[in-house]
Amino acid sequence: MSKKRKNKRVRAAQSGNEVSGAVLIEEVSAETAEEVSTEEVSAETAEEVSTEGVSAETEEEVSTKGVSAEVEEAPVETKELKHTGRAFQVVIYFGKLFRMFFFESDWKVLPMSAVIAGLVAFAVGANLFKTMEGTLLGSFAVSCICIWNGFFNSIQSVCRERAIIKREHRCGLHISSYIAAHMLYQALLCAAQVVITIQILRMTNVTFPTVSLLTGKPLVDIGITLFLSIYCADMLAILVSSISRTTTAAMTIMPFLLIVQLVFAGALFPLPQQARFLTDFTISKWSLTALCVQADYNDLPMVTVWNTAVSMKNLEIEGKKPLQEALVYIEQNGMKQDILKACGEQSQKPDYEFSLEKLLNCWLGLFFQTAAYAGLAVVSLESIDKDKR
Repeated sequence: MSKKRKNKRVRAAQSGNEVSGAVLIEEVSAETAEEVSTEEVSAETAEEVSTEGVSAETEEEVSTKGVSAEVEEAPVETKELKHTGRAFQVVIYFGKLFRMFFFESDWKVLPMSAVIAGLVAFAVGANLFKTMEGTLLGSFAVSCICIWNGFFNSIQSVCRERAIIKREHRCGLHISSYIAAHMLYQALLCAAQVVITIQILRMTNVTFPTVSLLTGKPLVDIGITLFLSIYCADMLAILVSSISRTTTAAMTIMPFLLIVQLVFAGALFPLPQQARFLTDFTISKWSLTALCVQADYNDLPMVTVWNTAVSMKNLEIEGKKPLQEALVYIEQNGMKQDILKACGEQSQKPDYEFSLEKLLNCWLGLFFQTAAYAGLAVVSLESIDKDKR
């Protein structure tokens, strides 16, 4: 019995092993089938993904080509630049200068001109347009007022915004329009200074000429002379400001120009014969000459001799005072004015002849200098792009 049971157990164990082996085989085969199916699915998925990617890329390329084709076919819209004309630019910069007049204290040149005119009138106004000496000295002083005002009006007006001009010139700025705007603005400023100067001289009881050579109103004639003088100095300062790269350089040059104007005026300082032609290139010469012509310089009395005799009246010669006796005799007989006129006749100058031709010649001299300075300012600024600042 024991052997039979052992045999049954052995068979049962063998059959169990076979069953478990079969089960294992089936599990392995099932896992293998799943892996195979998974790999197939993944392969198919990869193919689908790649196909979709390719299709997406293809669609993008097609859409891109379509857009590019539309862009190529569509006309390019270009916006026209505004204010490219010279006249428009003149108006724009003219307005800019007026804003600077109010908001950057450029208006200060007006009260400054009033102060300078007051000082000159106080110093030399008593004999201005009354005697030869007073007229010559006073005309020189008034000419200096004009040159001083003109220089201070614009000596820094261009160089202080040189970087802005350079940038805007590259964007289409016409230099001629820029300078024209300055010329219009400075013309109004100079006219205002002329009115102020004449009014200050009148307030200080300066005696003006009573005869006019051109307009019928002596004050208007003198006003034209003052305007041309200030405006010419103004354009010279514009030229200096256009050449100078900094305000410091411009202010350094200005005193030198003032000295040249004073020395080469051709009136107060005697010049060598070979240097007299230089006076024709100064503002002061033409301004002073025009004022002397309008004052009828050659018809005015000369008081230097009389004043010298009066200062020497107490001179004694052999116990007598002959000069004092002569002066008393002249005054008692009303001969003083005749003596002064006779002294003036000996000191007449052909350049100061009271004639319209002489006056127009002076005005033309100032006008041509003004035009030359403005033209040179345009030429100098045209090369602003070469600035290495």
